[in-house]
Amino acid sequence: MNKQLKPAILLFFVMTLITGIFYPLLVTGIAQVLFPSQANGSLITANGQVVGSTLIGQSFDQPQYFWGRLSDTGDHPYNASASGGSNFSALNPALVDAAQKRIAALQAADPANTQPVPVDLVTASASSLDPDISIAAAQYQAGRVARARHLTLDQVNTLIGRHTEGRIWGWIGEPRVNVLALNLALDGLQ
Repeated sequence: MNKQLKPAILLFFVMTLITGIFYPLLVTGIAQVLFPSQANGSLITANGQVVGSTLIGQSFDQPQYFWGRLSDTGDHPYNASASGGSNFSALNPALVDAAQKRIAALQAADPANTQPVPVDLVTASASSLDPDISIAAAQYQAGRVARARHLTLDQVNTLIGRHTEGRIWGWIGEPRVNVLALNLALDGLQ
């Protein structure tokens, strides 16, 4: 038994060092050198202060800001520690109720807007943390934001265009707009 126990314990400690210490340090070091922004959370700064991440949405509900997707992370929207979708089916009354409330809020914030509400403004993403909206969702809100900020619609649409990200590698996903980056750009105009 001693012949088997000693090598097993030694192998346990060697593998713990390799997989628990050396490998993570190596991967972290490589990431810090090759991809420093991503390795540190893809943080967004304004006036020298970290205000968010390009990877996690934030809650906006004032009329002068673009609103992101719904977050279903409990009492605190976009709470990364509670990430996960609601898993409600399309006919679930709770999902329908949340969508109807969001539609009502969007219509109350801009009663003159008679366009159909884009689906990503009334549903949460699978993680409930999505920081991006579709171009259609941004354009749906452009009039409200322009009026609230006393800007022209062309100025707002130009900002949307500047903050539109294309498909990943040219073919994965859809073009999208990062809500926090767009709202910070709007604040920069004032």
